[in-house]
Amino acid sequence: MESQNEQAAGATPSDTIHADIYDEDGVMRASFLAQVGAAIADRDTLTLKRYVDDLHQSELGDLLEALQPDQRHALVELLGTDFDFSALTEVDDTIRAEIVDSLPNEQIAQAVQELDSDDAVYILEDLDEDDQNEILSQLPFTERIRLRRSLDYPEETAGRRMQTEFVAVPPFWTIGQTIDYMREDNNLPDRFSQIFVIDPSFKLLGAIDLDQILRTKRGTKVEEVMHETRHAIPATMDQEEAAREFEQYDLLSAAVVDENERLVGVLTIDDVVDVIQQEAEEDLMRMGGVGDEELSDTVLATSRSRVPWLLVNLFTAFLAASVIGLFDRTIEHIVALAVLMPIVAGMGGNAASQTMTVTVRALATKDLDIYNAWRIIRREMGVGSINGIVFAILIGAVAALWFHDANLGGIIAAAMIINMFVAAVAGILIPLLLDRLHVDPAVASAVFVTTVTDVVGFFAFLGLATWWFGVP
Repeated sequence: MESQNEQAAGATPSDTIHADIYDEDGVMRASFLAQVGAAIADRDTLTLKRYVDDLHQSELGDLLEALQPDQRHALVELLGTDFDFSALTEVDDTIRAEIVDSLPNEQIAQAVQELDSDDAVYILEDLDEDDQNEILSQLPFTERIRLRRSLDYPEETAGRRMQTEFVAVPPFWTIGQTIDYMREDNNLPDRFSQIFVIDPSFKLLGAIDLDQILRTKRGTKVEEVMHETRHAIPATMDQEEAAREFEQYDLLSAAVVDENERLVGVLTIDDVVDVIQQEAEEDLMRMGGVGDEELSDTVLATSRSRVPWLLVNLFTAFLAASVIGLFDRTIEHIVALAVLMPIVAGMGGNAASQTMTVTVRALATKDLDIYNAWRIIRREMGVGSINGIVFAILIGAVAALWFHDANLGGIIAAAMIINMFVAAVAGILIPLLLDRLHVDPAVASAVFVTTVTDVVGFFAFLGLATWWFGVP
């Protein structure tokens, strides 16, 4: 009766399951976690399967991340061969490594055979080479060769992310033969949107979209209706570059070719979405100086990932402090300077961070290049000048009223204009310079930009004060 009511209301089974395990904020319900936890504690395999059998791989991944480590291992153990290994592509690297390391290679080899090749590679690539070889040796020859070929490509390339299962036909086949082939061959991928056309050496000649096949008469030759694949992706292309191809040309899938233009795989939009999210998260984390940190990392692992950049920041802090030390006599005579110094440096740092964030993202998406760089630099210089004047007036007035000294207000106003302008220039030029030197601007820009704004801000403010008040 409940299912009839749900169907009458337009709800699908998947909608109902989703509502049962997630709250309105998209967070997994505590009641569902408690039920799963109880089934695990009681070693009740039947109840546990009832809870997880209908979960999507992403939902099972969320469940694995929400459980305690001992519960995760117990869940995988209790489910045995019924555990959906594709869920491991949806969890943090640390959690995936913990689960995979706890399983015998025989079980992993059996599970890998049921996965799409791109998911299988995603799981295998983090294993030790000895474990990889042992697992691959237990696979059928054809599948072993396919996975080995993908694993041989460098990390974060299209070759690592491609799916080696695809549909390819010769150009002399008719549309009718192609349709019959898709209906009768049980080894074809479960889902695909394109059929590729190849010659006897597997060199890519073209492609046909499925909608074109449905609109074409059975007797028509494939070569008569195929189109050239103008966006074939080299297997060695960086995955971020490949994702940019999808974004620019609105692709759903794209052929992946080797150095001899032979078809070796297909890259699909679901993999590209994962790449886009991964690269965006990576840039954000690097700008914060936290590397490849995961939420599931241990305290020691998290500390180790953060210490190196904190040490760099410590060095730059000493550099800024040394600038302050040059004007210690000025600060002794005018104590108000010590109160106002953080305002100049802080505003400059925030302004530089705004410019730097926009610049780093534009570099990552290739929206900023040699052709428009000077125009963007001029724009940021203008923004820095205007913002500097606006905040110089505000902060200068506040400082003058606060300390009853118009001279002090004018000095901090002048320093603010200088530092806001320098912050805008540094925020764009430093990432551009690092990019030209083939250094990831997302990693190193923040440290250098902050150092520049701190040093210039302190030097401008204290230097002007020393000159204006004539402190010896």
